[in-house]
Amino acid sequence: MSGTSDNQAAPPSRDRRPAPPPPEPLAPLVDAHTHLDACGARDAGDVHAILDRAAAVGVEAVVTIADDLESARWAVTAAEWDDRVYAAVALHPTRANALDEEARAEIERLAVHPRVVAIGETGMDMFWPGRLEGCAEPAEQREGFAWHVDLAKRTGKPLMIHNRDADAEVLDVLRAEGAPETVIFHCFSSGPEMARTCVDAGWFLSLSGTVSFKNASALRESARLIPVDQLLVETDAPFLTPHPYRGAPNEPYCLPYTVRALADVVGRPAEELARRTHANAASIYGFDG
Repeated sequence: MSGTSDNQAAPPSRDRRPAPPPPEPLAPLVDAHTHLDACGARDAGDVHAILDRAAAVGVEAVVTIADDLESARWAVTAAEWDDRVYAAVALHPTRANALDEEARAEIERLAVHPRVVAIGETGMDMFWPGRLEGCAEPAEQREGFAWHVDLAKRTGKPLMIHNRDADAEVLDVLRAEGAPETVIFHCFSSGPEMARTCVDAGWFLSLSGTVSFKNASALRESARLIPVDQLLVETDAPFLTPHPYRGAPNEPYCLPYTVRALADVVGRPAEELARRTHANAASIYGFDG
């Protein structure tokens, strides 16, 4: 992710703002990347409640993402609790230093679960080393990323990439290892040059609430370069709540705010973006659309 991302930052200030009101419904939508556990879900009742709020505004399914082993186990369980939930498993690049033999074995075991639809989020993060205590160093991240690339190939599942201030590093690993058949750049926040590179490679770019941020002019330029058949949308909840609710708690039900902001940027009807991104997500993740 770029510097516009709030992910991995301490969230207490979010509690000071009320949750955004429900947006006008926009259907059909898929939240291609969210963190239900970080949204406060602990049990099946919590997951059902979050998905019910999302369904009320047109969000029919979500992919909940793992950052570490505990959240990977939880994500798979959550996907068993509610058939509107799918999971992705990996160790976040900042935690790649925990990818020991035992962790690899467990991620491999979880990755073949039928409710797991992607390997992620993995990738490279050059923002946090030196800022976050215990953060994996670049060499550790690179090794972990390469391992996840191989896992995506072995399982035949999409690779979901976290990229923060690491365009060159991510591309270098993908070139060295060979990209899997399907690659998703979650919360794409890079500039037009990186967008063109990804589009030319046939990769999917998933846009979040950052596209609505006032300081994200380069990202909006990138958004205009993404063919609609290579586009996904996501919340990355509880992070990255779209303008004008930035800093408030995010949840999958907020996705229509982002899609309408994106529609304004690219000059397409929001309803068209909803339909097309829903179809893309259903095809990529292999569930009924």
